[in-house]
Amino acid sequence: MIPPAVVLAVSFGYLLLLVAVAAHGDRRAGQGRSLTANGLVYALSWGVYCSAWTYFGSVGRAASAGVWFLPIYLGPMLAMLLAWLVLRKMVRIAQSYRITSIADFIASRYGKSPSLAALVTLITVVGILPYIALQLKAVSVGYEVLTGQPGGPGGGWWRDGTLYMALSLAGFAVVFGTRHLDLSERHEGMVAAIAFESAVKLAAFLAVGVFVTWGVFAGMGDIWSRAQAHPEIGGLLSLGGQGFTGFAGAQWFALTLLSALSVLLLPRQFQMMVVECVNERHILRASWIFPAYLLAINVFVLPIAVGGMLLMGDGGAGAESYVMTLPLTQGAPGLALFVYIGGLSAATGMIVVETVAVSTMVCNDLVMPALLRSGRLGEGQDLTRLLLNIRRGAILVVLLLGYLYFRIAGEAYALVSIGLISFAAVAQFAPALLGGMYWQGGTRAGAFGGLIGGALVWAWTLMLPSVAKSGWIAAGFLDGPFGLSFLAPYRLFGLTGFDELTHSLFWSLLVNIGLYVAVSLATRPSVREASQALLFVDVFQRGKDSPVFWRGRARTQDLRRLATRFLGPARAEALLAEHARETGGLTPDARLVDRVERQIAGAIGTASARVMVASVAQEEPLSTADVLEILDEASQVRVYARELEEATAELRAANEKLKSLDQLKDDFMSSVTHELRTPLTTIRALAELILDTPEMDEAQRQEFTGIILSESERLSRLVNQVLDLAKIEAGIADWHNTQVDLPALMRGAVNSSMGLFRERGAAVDLDLPETAPPIMGDPDRLVQVMVNLLSNAAKFVPAQGGRVRVSLRHEGNALVVRVADNGPGVPAHEQAAVFEKFRQAGDAATRPPGTGLGLPISKQIVDNLGGRMWLESAPGQGACFAFSLPVRRDMEGVDGDTGADRG
Repeated sequence: MIPPAVVLAVSFGYLLLLVAVAAHGDRRAGQGRSLTANGLVYALSWGVYCSAWTYFGSVGRAASAGVWFLPIYLGPMLAMLLAWLVLRKMVRIAQSYRITSIADFIASRYGKSPSLAALVTLITVVGILPYIALQLKAVSVGYEVLTGQPGGPGGGWWRDGTLYMALSLAGFAVVFGTRHLDLSERHEGMVAAIAFESAVKLAAFLAVGVFVTWGVFAGMGDIWSRAQAHPEIGGLLSLGGQGFTGFAGAQWFALTLLSALSVLLLPRQFQMMVVECVNERHILRASWIFPAYLLAINVFVLPIAVGGMLLMGDGGAGAESYVMTLPLTQGAPGLALFVYIGGLSAATGMIVVETVAVSTMVCNDLVMPALLRSGRLGEGQDLTRLLLNIRRGAILVVLLLGYLYFRIAGEAYALVSIGLISFAAVAQFAPALLGGMYWQGGTRAGAFGGLIGGALVWAWTLMLPSVAKSGWIAAGFLDGPFGLSFLAPYRLFGLTGFDELTHSLFWSLLVNIGLYVAVSLATRPSVREASQALLFVDVFQRGKDSPVFWRGRARTQDLRRLATRFLGPARAEALLAEHARETGGLTPDARLVDRVERQIAGAIGTASARVMVASVAQEEPLSTADVLEILDEASQVRVYARELEEATAELRAANEKLKSLDQLKDDFMSSVTHELRTPLTTIRALAELILDTPEMDEAQRQEFTGIILSESERLSRLVNQVLDLAKIEAGIADWHNTQVDLPALMRGAVNSSMGLFRERGAAVDLDLPETAPPIMGDPDRLVQVMVNLLSNAAKFVPAQGGRVRVSLRHEGNALVVRVADNGPGVPAHEQAAVFEKFRQAGDAATRPPGTGLGLPISKQIVDNLGGRMWLESAPGQGACFAFSLPVRRDMEGVDGDTGADRG
């Protein structure tokens, strides 16, 4: 055993560490470096689903029923397959309309109904009491196992350690979740702390699993083989395990469905998955990390359960504490204490997030509406402090009620059974919530009918029997009140063959869905309900430009006072200033009214915010025609906005193109200036030298004169190139088209360019037919094309072993000319630009001199003659420039053989 003082000191030290992590998270958020902006932190915060139930209850369930602990985790894993469709829509709705709780979500969908929000809150409070009791029981049992001292009362309630643990957890929940009023109800510090405790409890559970599997036994194979020697233990490894006579498919399906719904609808899950989501893209990452987390934390459940039964022979209630008793009995008290901290961490995380979420609902949907109706709130009074105090009180009350349920019914149920009661309660929200997201026909009356009917059946068939089993209700209740056996909670209307949970889930959801659909079909929604239904169902289509369904009169000073009461002076003024900047003024129109309502909804809930706005603004009732008119206006605004965005994009693209052309022009001018200056500088220098040196010998003078002539010709070619391009593009170039013998023209062009190749030490291979079908074209222009391609190839062949291949082929109805070199080739990302004006391939520091006009001019000539030009190149394998010209059909075949190759 471990001394109680050590256990308590380590426990409170760990809780203080969580507070430090939360404080660090809040501090980082204040500095603009949010921890929750990390997708991994967001995904780990979902681990709050794994409470003390997972830590202790799963092992107990596995020891009594084998693999039947799995459906509780299969459900959430399967639910994640739809996370991007369902959960993302919930997040988008919540963020668009400042929804901060599941009660807000349902009430807002059905016309922002205060009474519906209150009903959801009441069901939630009653439904989660068993779950809170589960956490308290787990911590109490764990403390008793570690210390050998009872965690319960030893002579009076004031001596009950569990009570003081509940009060301590209430204090930590207050510190985590109600230090300040956040309009979005996001608690970044709390999220960081929950992500941290998720990692701790996973590490602790894996540690004890490894210890039992390989420290106590010789691996999983050893555990399974030993279990087979005991039929009552070996049966746990099959679906027809201990306590079962075969696979009960209905029960398996019920548990899987129940857990799939609960992972979305439990208040703590809604808080973490929906309210605390800062980026919808994080859902994609979390939707696979969370199932992996569930798989990891459950991988050692069966080995621990079976190993515990083999060593301790107890598959009853004591199995829930195997995770601690096994290390204790095997000489590892330090590990046992670490595991207890993991269990405490699991319980603490669940209680903190659950009570913070529920306190928000109690404050916004029960207490504040009552205070508003009573008229006890002073006019103009700042209510931010009051809101925080209400939530703190709600946290304390909820935890004390959970403690009370633990003392009334906790001893009669295993941990798993207690948790399933809460799961079945929150499952009643599914028809109204999911139906409201995808079916516009759902009405407020239908939601009321379904929730009330389902909740009453749940209470009758599950909640009250749990109290009766504890002796607080006469035992005859389980056989039917007043002798009415058809009302027996576990055999309602004579239905048998199901276990208690499946029986309750069947009847409660049947009544819930039936009433929701039937009453919705039988009633007409109000205009406000219909408008809210439209906003929820079409949230992705509406986006941020959702219409504002409000008409009436309001005054700016009234809206300012209202915002100040619930947000505080600083936030209220910031809100109005931001609205003025965005809209160009502070007109008290529908947009300002809607903005104020959404902001205070973050503090007091959507239903109460609607009531408060109605108290300072004179709203005109909307008819169906008004709603249609507003929708039409919103549609026109979206169309105009879309057209404006398209026009802006076109202008931006045109501007970028102009910038690019301007840069190209600058590059061209720089290149042309350089090319012009070089020969001019040479000509001037040599001319001055000849002029200043009359005694220069004749041979030197002749050499300099030759250079001047060569540079003059180069200058003339450059000017002609620029003029040619301008004329061709303007359509005023002179064309002298005639019948052309292309093989002869190509031989002449190669012969005239041989000087270039001799300078480079390169060889030229000719692959030409002796004759070819004639084409129509301008011979001089075609010679210009060939010379341009040949000179281009001469520039890029290597200094040693350079080779250029010139070929002609008759392909289809065209002659195809190819000029291929064995140079470095053209990179793939530059190939599309080589025919653009002023562009030159390669690095500016290494590419040969030139204007970058030869290829564009050549392509323009070929295009004008009805052909096309292209590039074939692979980096490191040379470049091949090719062009095709059409053959005259009336003369094709006149020249006979076109296949003889003459090199």
